[in-house]
Amino acid sequence: MNKKNWNRSIVLSLSVLFLASCGSNNNTSRTTGWNYNDPESTGFEVKQNFKIETPSGMSRIEGGSFTIGEKIEFVTASRNNQRRRITVSSFYMDQYETRNVDWREYTHWLNLVFGQTAPALVEKAQPNKETWREELAYNEPYLEFYFTHPAYDQYPVVGITWEQAMDYCSWRTDRVNELALIRSGAILPPDFRALEGEIDYDFIASEFVFNTQKYLLQSTYQPAAGPNPKLDLYGNPRKVDMSDGILVPDFRLPTEAEWEYAAYALTAEDDGFIEQGRSYPWNGGQMRNSSKKEMGQMQANFIRGRGDMMGTAGNLNDNATITAPVDSYYPNDFGLYNMAGNVNEWVLDVYRPTSFEDVAEYNSFRGNVYLQPVVAERDELGNPVYALDSLGRIKTEVAVNGDVRNIKDGDAASAVQTDYALSNYFDGIENLQQQEGVKIDITDVLAPRITDKTRVYKGGSWKDRAFWLNPSTRRYLDQDQSANDIGFRCAMSMIGDENPPVKK
Repeated sequence: MNKKNWNRSIVLSLSVLFLASCGSNNNTSRTTGWNYNDPESTGFEVKQNFKIETPSGMSRIEGGSFTIGEKIEFVTASRNNQRRRITVSSFYMDQYETRNVDWREYTHWLNLVFGQTAPALVEKAQPNKETWREELAYNEPYLEFYFTHPAYDQYPVVGITWEQAMDYCSWRTDRVNELALIRSGAILPPDFRALEGEIDYDFIASEFVFNTQKYLLQSTYQPAAGPNPKLDLYGNPRKVDMSDGILVPDFRLPTEAEWEYAAYALTAEDDGFIEQGRSYPWNGGQMRNSSKKEMGQMQANFIRGRGDMMGTAGNLNDNATITAPVDSYYPNDFGLYNMAGNVNEWVLDVYRPTSFEDVAEYNSFRGNVYLQPVVAERDELGNPVYALDSLGRIKTEVAVNGDVRNIKDGDAASAVQTDYALSNYFDGIENLQQQEGVKIDITDVLAPRITDKTRVYKGGSWKDRAFWLNPSTRRYLDQDQSANDIGFRCAMSMIGDENPPVKK
């Protein structure tokens, strides 16, 4: 072999080795050939062998396609939920409704941190106990004890507005991420004993309270270094970011599509076929268990008829006059409890009677308001310093053209398809429509006013008939109102695909 051919052979061999290493070595870039996690290279860090873990207290909901919308008919119900097929991405959802003990943990933290300097914030988070008051019922014991007594710890919290539920989700995100950073050694745990003395409120909100977004964005916010601070490959300290796989995404309310999909818990058989037309979160169209072992047992907490809340002494049906502990009855095939009955549950969506008219084919949702952080000032290097809200979180504002709650919702008098005679409703509708933010659901005989703050709730409750236990039924209430039959559970988006395509 001459020298020229020998050199060519060497070059080709090296090229093959280089390309092979790019395609097979997880520590090497496929596109550039540079090494990952190498202090003698660029120092670019890539998390290796990362595994997705289901958050504590949640079930993994495998996404898929299903038919959302009306499954059973009720002659006086609004025609606001016609069937359409959509796809829902995989996500996580709490196995249980949020309990009284969970909410007391939340308000205890608020009182511990803000009780001395901002008691109004603590008061704002309290459940509305007055929702138990009814003029023709003696419910004073529930008003006095339901939220506070340990006998009700495992019962679902009620009297919570949609806004309060959203604040709870934000608080839960911060506490889970704070603990994850503490356990990783990236930050020190907060010293709550320091709050016993006189402390300035601004210090508590800006420095003491951990907030995930503030930790990630605020360049001037540097929490105390923990016993094992995160170092880059050159030995310099740095903050943990999302690429480290330590922090979790936000807890939030489920969308209406997610909630309904999770309630039905439809999964394909081995032949690839899936059951459709299910009326409740369990198999069959009956309210009692049909299995041999549990034959005749109630599968949900609801009203069976006028004045019959739980059956007769000695032979009770669902054993619950009002709510029941959140782990009562039988879970559905996704492992979720009380997706029918017990309490209705808030979902994320803004209500529109025309929700079925214009809908995305995947991850259907109405209610997007795109936010951006508020920059209060910039430091001497030009880095943004973000404004904070009353709870020490980064304040946000609506981006330009960022409020799309009303997109494609049409005119209430023309966009709703219904069999009802509507001529009597048209009188005066134009005047009402001109009022800012007011819309009319003309398929409802009471013609209620719908606004951008009207939210959907689903699932039926202890004070509902069986019709409302169908997961497709939907009702609504303004987001600043509450009731003794509405609670909630949290959801979380799944980061990454737990259902990757099969490699061939």
